Amino acid sequence: MTVSQEQLIAGFDEAGRGCLAGAVIAAAVILPHDGLPIDGLTDSKKLSPNKREHLARIIEERAVAWAIGRADPAEIDRFNILHATMLAMRRAHASLKIAPELALIDGNRCPDLPCPSRAIIGGDLTEPAISAAAILAKVFRDREMTIAEELFPGYGFAIHKGYPTAQHRSALAAMGPSPLHRLSFAPVRQCLNGSEWREGFA
Repeated sequence: MTVSQEQLIAGFDEAGRGCLAGAVIAAAVILPHDGLPIDGLTDSKKLSPNKREHLARIIEERAVAWAIGRADPAEIDRFNILHATMLAMRRAHASLKIAPELALIDGNRCPDLPCPSRAIIGGDLTEPAISAAAILAKVFRDREMTIAEELFPGYGFAIHKGYPTAQHRSALAAMGPSPLHRLSFAPVRQCLNGSEWREGFA
């Protein structure tokens, strides 16, 4: 597929697929064809939290359009993480104020979108629009998990952001799952104490 320099191209990426808790967040970003480039765009995991926050503000200011989509833990359990990620990307696309003519997706799978799309493995390192989407997705998800720590203290969500760190697994074993945990993920499922919890928060 040939990409025209005049096309409205949206980059898509997600954050949170490998977590045990919280939503999976997708972002879509359309960068301008001309104007000043945004220095520092790269894989969001290579950036410090402060640098990501700084770049997120610049992306929000300079992008032609940007949007966030999410799929919550119940949807992840219902559809599985792959399909929930595709759902979050579709929601991000639907929330864009301008419809892109082409979608560039980080990874090897494309969601079902109303425009042509192309999957690019490692796209967050090679495509500025995907890099920008990766940064926004990570920043918005980190903010959600920081708030989650206030709602469900003791798990360390503000520190590990829901990823399966030793600290998170230890808290999960001691306290059991919170309403934000993904019940279909094996480390969480192993900590369930019977049907009462599932009935109370399903």
